[in-house]
Order: sequence, then structure tokens, then C-alpha cells
Amino acid sequence: MNEVRVSSWHELNEQLYRHSWQEQLRRFRSRFAFRGQPDAFSDLRTGLMRLGGAYACNEGHLLRNFRKYALRSLVSWPDSLWNWLAVAQHHGLPTRLLDWTYSPYVALHFVTANLARAGEDGVVWCVDYVGAHERLPAALKDALREEGADVFTVEMLDRAAPSLQELDALADQEFALFFEPPALDERIVNQFALFSVMSSPCARLDAWLERHPEICQRIVVPAALKWEVRDKLDQANVTERVLFPGLDGLSQWLARYYSPRPEQEDGRST
Repeated sequence: MNEVRVSSWHELNEQLYRHSWQEQLRRFRSRFAFRGQPDAFSDLRTGLMRLGGAYACNEGHLLRNFRKYALRSLVSWPDSLWNWLAVAQHHGLPTRLLDWTYSPYVALHFVTANLARAGEDGVVWCVDYVGAHERLPAALKDALREEGADVFTVEMLDRAAPSLQELDALADQEFALFFEPPALDERIVNQFALFSVMSSPCARLDAWLERHPEICQRIVVPAALKWEVRDKLDQANVTERVLFPGLDGLSQWLARYYSPRPEQEDGRST
């Protein structure tokens, strides 16, 4: 797939917004989803895959038990697979979903927030979700067309594939789709979040993108640029305090903001 290594803040912004102009709308409206990772060599394995062992066989057990034990907290939510998957992913259950964002700056936050990895190159994955959806089976493309939408909602997926088994059975070939989670809390909203899901628990999104390189780009953010990016994101208010509302996010932001660079030893603060 296409990979570019940037060397400046300006070049980084140019790459992030490179395909945002939509001639038919006469507007800058990117159709890319972004995912930031602090390590440029990291892959797109899901939390479910990282469990190891017979993870595909355990997918249903994980979700069934999550629903059973979480039910008291979520009685007001519609009892649908896609709602439960979104809630489970949001709260850290290993699923076949991956977290993405519409915001390139939110993605950059996750590239630069971990100061322990500031000395490593990071990466922003950029995927054209419209291009991905052009490769969907007919039933799912029809669902998007009927709504005039570019990405799915949980309600649309409930109608088109109300179970993971029905999703997996829609095509013989692997496919990927993107959907917006419900507004579970301020974190989902502030992170401008969406999820990707593959048609099989064993399917790797990065392997699928290797077969469709025209809809994906990896932007490598070198370690030497990370501190500048981090400081400019802080000034733009793209911080833990905003993305993780509450005292935990506030504490994370302050701890990181007042951490010195490795070469700074004079204890100066702002």
C-alpha cells in the first residue's frame, strides 16, 4: 500500500488533507477514516485476535457473557447485536472491531500521546471508507444507497445483517465496512469515532488493504517530529482532557503536559 514519510508539520497536514476536496460538493469534505498508532511497525490486528488461542471460537462467548453481566447498566439501550458490539468495544472487550476517527488530529493524538514511545516513529492509517464500501456485497451496498449514506449506523446494520453469522454469510470473499457507533458518551462524540469491522473474525484489515492499496495510505510520523506535533495538538486543544472527559482524562493530560523532554533537565514549567 502507499506509504509516505513526512518531515515537517506542514507536510503532515498536506498529506492528511490531501484528498479532502470534493468537486461535486465544492467543499473540503474528506471521505477518509484515520487511525493513529505510536509505533509505525504496528499492525491492524483486532483485540479479539490479540487474545490468541481459539479466539474466533470465543467471539460469541465473549459477547454473550458481556451482554449477560452488563445488562443492568444498559437496560435503556436497544437489544441489538451492533449496539452491544459498539458498547463492548468502547469499554475494552476484545472484539473484531477496530477504532477509527473522522478527525486526523484525533488520530495524531494517539500517535503522540504515549511519551514512553516518543523515540519511535508513529503512523497514521488513512482509509477511504467510500472506496471500501464500493467493494461490499450487494445487500450492504443497497442499504447504503437507500439511506444516501457513506457509512453505516447500527440501525442500518441491524436491518442488513442482524447477526455476525449473517454478516459473514453475505459474501464468499472477505470485505470491510465502517460504521458510526451510537453516542454512548462524550468520549465517543469528542473523538469523532467510527469503527471498522471485517466479515470474518479471522480476517485482517491490513491484509485486506494490501489487496486494495488504492484506498489506503500510511503516513509515517518520524520520532524527530513527534514533539512538535504533540505541542501543536496541545495548543489546538486536542488533548486527553477533551478526548477522555472526566478527572481521569484531566489527570492524564496534566501528567503528560508537564513531563519534560528527555534532554530537558532544568525543571522549567509553563
